[in-house]
Amino acid sequence: MDYKIIVDSCCDMNPELAERLGVSAVVPMTLRLGQKEFVDDADLDLPGFMAEMAVCKERVTSASPPPFGFMEAIESALHSFVVTISSQLSGSYENAELGKNMAEENGATDTHIFNSKSASAGEVLVALKLRELISNGIPKEQIIKSINSFIDNMKTYFVLERYDNLIKNGRINKVTGKIVGLLNVKLIMGSDGEGGIILHGKPRGTNQMIDKILSFIKSSNRVTNGESMVICHCDNLPLAKQLQSAVTQHFNFKEILIIPTRGAISLYADVKGIVMAF
Repeated sequence: MDYKIIVDSCCDMNPELAERLGVSAVVPMTLRLGQKEFVDDADLDLPGFMAEMAVCKERVTSASPPPFGFMEAIESALHSFVVTISSQLSGSYENAELGKNMAEENGATDTHIFNSKSASAGEVLVALKLRELISNGIPKEQIIKSINSFIDNMKTYFVLERYDNLIKNGRINKVTGKIVGLLNVKLIMGSDGEGGIILHGKPRGTNQMIDKILSFIKSSNRVTNGESMVICHCDNLPLAKQLQSAVTQHFNFKEILIIPTRGAISLYADVKGIVMAF
């Protein structure tokens, strides 16, 4: 049975990859720059959005897709799996479950919702593994069990070039943000294993940051041979390629995908931000 994959727009899915993976819908989030709202769909003018964000002095936020959006996506796919951003970071997972319940009331019943406990590259990685299992004809219940285990063992890290939006949202204060910039510290943040965000390292400079990521891959004891790694970037292809090259020299991933970020992740990662998952 061919299951479709549905994701929210925190999954940095470009059209080519969406077609490859059989993604039937990307349910959009709402992005806010102060009082101005944007829909994170295929019509979003991302360069224009980023330019407005750069001069916005107010708080920048996002809102999870409404249950109705998930309901429509589920009803349009007879059989589906839904992948959402971590439930600790957004209400997307909860709204997807509500959308599923609404769809079931209308007769659609064959769907399952996965809380990725991640975002961006992590959601893409889950979708990749999902398509692999679906294509191999693995039964639904075994797919659910395998994906839940995969999510529990997946590693997600991100590194930012700018901290303006974290400051605007009160995640770090202005003094800390300025000190980090002046010292050229590359904060490596990422999942705590349950979908929350913690600090993993404070290397100085790009080379130390890449060395630290390589050490994380090695110490994770995860099998890399035959597996995928995903690197998502916000207008920072050179760093994404530099990281891809370094990882390729030391590990045997079958593929390392480089994907530009969509609107939601671009809002938080900001220009030059990078997110990776394996």
